[in-house]
Amino acid sequence: MNIELKDIEKAEQRLKPILHHTEMDISATFSEMTGGQIYLKYENRQKTGSFKIRGASNKIAAMIERGEVCPVVASSAGNHAQGVAYAAKRFGIPATIVMPKAAPIAKIQATQGYGAKVVLEGECYDDAYACAKKICEEEGAVFLHPYNDPEVIAGQGTLGLEILSDLPYVDIIIVPAGGGGLLSGVAAAVKQVNPRVKVYGVQAEGADAIARSFKEKKLVYTETANTIADGIAVKQPGDITVPLINQYVDGVLTVSDSEIANAILLLLERCKQMVEPAGATPLAAVLSKKIDVEGKRVVCLMSGGNIDVSFIQNIIERGLVARHRRIKFNVTLLDRPGSLVQLLNFIAGAGANILAVQHDKLNDNLNPNETNVQIACEVGGKEHGSQLIEKLKANGYVVDLEY
Repeated sequence: MNIELKDIEKAEQRLKPILHHTEMDISATFSEMTGGQIYLKYENRQKTGSFKIRGASNKIAAMIERGEVCPVVASSAGNHAQGVAYAAKRFGIPATIVMPKAAPIAKIQATQGYGAKVVLEGECYDDAYACAKKICEEEGAVFLHPYNDPEVIAGQGTLGLEILSDLPYVDIIIVPAGGGGLLSGVAAAVKQVNPRVKVYGVQAEGADAIARSFKEKKLVYTETANTIADGIAVKQPGDITVPLINQYVDGVLTVSDSEIANAILLLLERCKQMVEPAGATPLAAVLSKKIDVEGKRVVCLMSGGNIDVSFIQNIIERGLVARHRRIKFNVTLLDRPGSLVQLLNFIAGAGANILAVQHDKLNDNLNPNETNVQIACEVGGKEHGSQLIEKLKANGYVVDLEY
């Protein structure tokens, strides 16, 4: 099945009165870091906080045009849920959304706020999907698939047209990939307008079904999907999306959770942008040199910004560790008065900010006259951290670096 350009252009017309035309800016910081001209497409600023409203709204609008006015059901880790809930409310039809039990609270509350009924079921998207299909059979509702649907894909593809409109001479577009709806839609739109433009997908290492499918040129499922990027934690990509990706996409890359966390932290620090883990994967791929962007005009698609506030601290911690701004180590000391104070003063004197101290005298591996101290501290970077550890060792301390 192909998604024709006329279908994406029709979706674009349907969506004009509904969506924001989101901003796209060049980042001087990331351009200098990578040697390319790095543009960030801020779809995290879209209504409902992500691109998912595009596909959901196009699907429901098309249903209304055909006279299919009936309840809808969807399954989602969060963003598709909000898109369906918003679109259903706008068009005046009831919606039920099935989410995994571990879905971020912020996404659950936002979906309910748009007027949808929320059902929590299962541990991942695939479990929620099975529950949603059962509800459809029982209630005679229409299932709105988050990615494996031609009209949803066409709606997501409008982002490709938007990028080409804003930057006609773009060389590379990098897109997050979970089930493949966004990647297949953007690639189909871009390649049918300008085949010269390279389109790459990015997945998390722990949820790489599309990367495997692209490599093997066939639909591949994975048994697990473990990543901080919950928006792209999909074990089973679509039998519609994967062939389109294999047809139009130039490559599919993977990034680690640490690389994703680092990208989120940089976006917060340098761009003042809140981007969820899935949305940060394109920038993570660029910063980790997974794509050669030297001298190229590159668009990183920041697909969403719906991140649970309680999860932000975890992300920041991961990012600081990935950038060697946080280190943790163990020191064995003689168990005598003043030894701990002397150690802490030495660390402070080396310019490190001590965050946590754990004192353990009961470790079985210690001699009776020894004690173990675990230190977590903030340093200026990898070089500063290494200098601190070397100074400790040079002054007779036995140090075991954890990270």
